[in-house]
Amino acid sequence: MSHDPVLVRIGDHEVPVVTANTVVVGTGSAGFCAADRLWELGQDDVVMVADKVNAGASRNAGSDKQTYYKLTLSGGDGDSVHEMAQTLFAGGAMDGDNALAEAALSARGFLRLCDLGVPFPQSRFGEFVGYKTDHDPRRRATSVGPYTSRSMVTQLEKKVHRNGTRVFDECRVVDVLTQPTSGGGRAVTGLLVLRTDVRHDGAESPFLLFRCTNLVYATGGPAGMYATRVFPNGQWGASGAAYRAGVHGKNLTEWQFGLASTHPRWNVSGTYMQVVPRFVSTDADGGDEREFLLEAVPDHGRLMSLVFLKGYQWPFDIRKALDGSSLVDLLVYRETVLRGRRVWLDFRRNPVHDEFDPSVLSPEAYEYLDRAGVLFGTPIERLRRMNEPAYQFYLQKNPYVDLEREMLEVDVCAQHNNGGLLVDAWWQSNVAGFFPVGEAGGAHGVYRPGGAALNSGQVGATRAAQFVAARRTDGPAEPEAFAASAGPVLQAALDLVDRATARAARGEADNTGDLLRDLQVLMSAKAGPVRSAASIHEALVQVHDWLSRYDELVVADPASRRNVNRTFLVRDNLTSAYVYLSAMADYVAHGGRSRGSVLYTDPEGDLPRVGHGVDADRELDLPELFRFRLDGGALDEVVQETAWTAPGAARDEPSDGGPAFAPVAARDADDPAGEPVFRWRPRRPIPVDDDFFENVWREFRDHGNVY
Repeated sequence: MSHDPVLVRIGDHEVPVVTANTVVVGTGSAGFCAADRLWELGQDDVVMVADKVNAGASRNAGSDKQTYYKLTLSGGDGDSVHEMAQTLFAGGAMDGDNALAEAALSARGFLRLCDLGVPFPQSRFGEFVGYKTDHDPRRRATSVGPYTSRSMVTQLEKKVHRNGTRVFDECRVVDVLTQPTSGGGRAVTGLLVLRTDVRHDGAESPFLLFRCTNLVYATGGPAGMYATRVFPNGQWGASGAAYRAGVHGKNLTEWQFGLASTHPRWNVSGTYMQVVPRFVSTDADGGDEREFLLEAVPDHGRLMSLVFLKGYQWPFDIRKALDGSSLVDLLVYRETVLRGRRVWLDFRRNPVHDEFDPSVLSPEAYEYLDRAGVLFGTPIERLRRMNEPAYQFYLQKNPYVDLEREMLEVDVCAQHNNGGLLVDAWWQSNVAGFFPVGEAGGAHGVYRPGGAALNSGQVGATRAAQFVAARRTDGPAEPEAFAASAGPVLQAALDLVDRATARAARGEADNTGDLLRDLQVLMSAKAGPVRSAASIHEALVQVHDWLSRYDELVVADPASRRNVNRTFLVRDNLTSAYVYLSAMADYVAHGGRSRGSVLYTDPEGDLPRVGHGVDADRELDLPELFRFRLDGGALDEVVQETAWTAPGAARDEPSDGGPAFAPVAARDADDPAGEPVFRWRPRRPIPVDDDFFENVWREFRDHGNVY
């Protein structure tokens, strides 16, 4: 089947159009999994689209021991699909059907990866052994090392190439195309992209259209919103286009933050913390060195034990901030954000004293390091004894860091969005034919076991492919209907670029890079791991201003493919930031308090405590910004959904009989930035179905309640 572009007249323009049943957007592990599953299920009318095939978090991100979470497949410990589903569901604000599917398909997805060549460790009898990860009552976690997801994407990509699936590279998502359905909703008709390898001012059209029935959206999380992030360069996300097309968001407030090196970007979890490095801060030029943790934790043994625990408890967890290991994250945040200093890990010297005194460690830390045989030496000596590859890793990066000779700069970074685009039990959104998978999809709750994201990407991709192959094999919209949906979107994109490049031609300086950087800095400062109603409002006012004036604000050099590309990239990130900030404001207005990986400042709350000795309950001398009250699970049984309504458009109301959407505050319906609206609905429970074999077999044979 040919998937070559064909020139088609859309309005006043001739544009190349590719026609396929399904377009998979994104070439990470979830995207390649979806494309391969579709092919295996007999649906080969599929193409893939990527902004850069070799970019993205799957291929370029990881950690000390990047984890894959799945059903227990070794040993004598008991486990079951429903037990694993309950573990996922217990994270709060997660829909039960997603939890059950992620548990039920975890073994299938995992073993498929093994068969494709991902070298997950197994015993000589074939047991796939595991270990405990965070929020995990079993030993469901496994790993192939720091690049688990890279190994996954590499093997999946090989399989997709063997299948012959065509991949269109260097394509920036501009907009998702939809049309109304007879039931009052909307359905996918296609996708508009900008070809970033084609000059805007040349003879060839820089735009490319896809006419399709389904979009599997594997674009990753909207990482481009934050400056302080561990997401790799080239991971931007494309969620803004989905919100503009009417796709709803879910749990958008729930980000995960954690300590990471900034040059290069990498999570400093696991062994990097367990060997107890020294934390120091400096001024901007690297002078005035201080061991700043001592200000709040003067007890030497407690300080070292808290640092050790960051290895297990790597993500910032507000429940551990009052008197536990996440106090370390807050102290780093104080240095970098509030004091404007730089923070480093020093593996060359022990904290506080040159000599390492293991006797002052907590029993947990002492026992672990004793079993590892490293109750001696300096942090770098302990690291190389415990995990030589963790040391070698930084020698192989660009820029490289020799931990034996120099310090490693770190910060509290955005690492993963647990929320995202709305998905149902088959990972289809509220827009028919639109399937967000991987980090783009909001399948998680407030908390999740470490490694659950890699499993969720494989499960969501599989579920979406199954549904498409069973129920959505119809051809795309007829050419006339497609042109009707594509024409206005294409013209708007052309107009945006024409205005932006015309301003450059008149001598105005390109500002796409400045706008992107200013947005990222604003989001990290006002809507990162520490937020308040005031900081969210401040950021929201600024982002609303940028977005409402964007058509007349942006300036792009027409001779620069990168700057024209950024015209749409910045708009996408502004749209996402506007929707996310509005969701944060609604969360606070709904009575939301600190939970997950976020501290919401509360004047009526508590400051972190000493947590040790006779003064254990005494509040630490910390900024009032760190005063908070825990959510305590108050909103675990509900889910926040977000919809973005285009200027002048009718508000999209749900068809599930649940509560209607409402704005967080009264706004102008013709606001050029559009109107985010919200609803809080009960989360869907874990399904309890008849599992009598004969009944399930009969229903499966006739697809009664399967698809």
